[in-house]
Amino acid sequence: MRFNTAALVASLSLAGPAHAINIISSNDDGWAEVNIRALFESLDSAGHVTVVSAPAENESGTGSDQKTPTVLTEACEFNSCPSGSPAIGYNASQPRLNYVNSYPATSMKYGINTIGPAHFDGAAPDLAVTGPNVGNNLGLEAWLSGTVGAATYAAKAGIPAIAFSGATGSQTAWNASSTFPHYSQVYADLAVNVTDTLIASGVPYLPDDIWLNVNFPSVSDSECTNLDDIKFVLSRIHIAVPLITADDVTTCGSSRLPTEYKVALTSGCYASISVGLASNKLDANATMQAVVLNKLSGILSCLD
Repeated sequence: MRFNTAALVASLSLAGPAHAINIISSNDDGWAEVNIRALFESLDSAGHVTVVSAPAENESGTGSDQKTPTVLTEACEFNSCPSGSPAIGYNASQPRLNYVNSYPATSMKYGINTIGPAHFDGAAPDLAVTGPNVGNNLGLEAWLSGTVGAATYAAKAGIPAIAFSGATGSQTAWNASSTFPHYSQVYADLAVNVTDTLIASGVPYLPDDIWLNVNFPSVSDSECTNLDDIKFVLSRIHIAVPLITADDVTTCGSSRLPTEYKVALTSGCYASISVGLASNKLDANATMQAVVLNKLSGILSCLD
């Protein structure tokens, strides 16, 4: 295979240099989909010990569902393992690439409890990343997304988590061509940028029960072509209800963050980063948003 408010903010934001950590990776598009493989290689190149524990098949739209892994009754997606393969397996030439024949949240569960520690000298993962999902997960879609379900499972288990999604692309085998698609590599680079920025901010990387929902814009050979073209904006997942929804953290001259949809629909190359509660997939409060604003300030911009 090819592997080419103040006190809380201060206490959670002790900046330090980025360093290699143990990362568990999953998705809902399947372990053999090109996006997760591109991210695996990019995280590996950045020096992190990364272990994939993802569904054997495309399990998009399964949210936070779980089920006991079962023996394969048909081949894994893209014929990446034969029918009759065990419920949990790995790539013979790269054992850090693992499948779990179940839903994304269950794949993350096994990754955290069993598969990851086998490669981390018995330690738990330091961070969980999911995706990049094929297609964005904006607003209410977060409740249905298995990519989000895997990330929120990790966060509820005490592992800081980031869910990545990208607007461009379709279900593609990791080995469909000799190189990764352009969009897939751009999304991997963007995900590593966010990941390394968060790591450099110091531990704990995120407050308890918090996960980040990151949505990348469309990319092409002529627009939003590389990492430097794309600006990150702090956003909120759900629409704020006037007179009911509390203020967000104040930034860019406003106490109301733009929604992920607004960021996605704004002309230009913008990626949204929202701060969510793992327990219910709703937006975190202004205090938690402020923690993330402080940690990621070096890469955040305002909408023009």
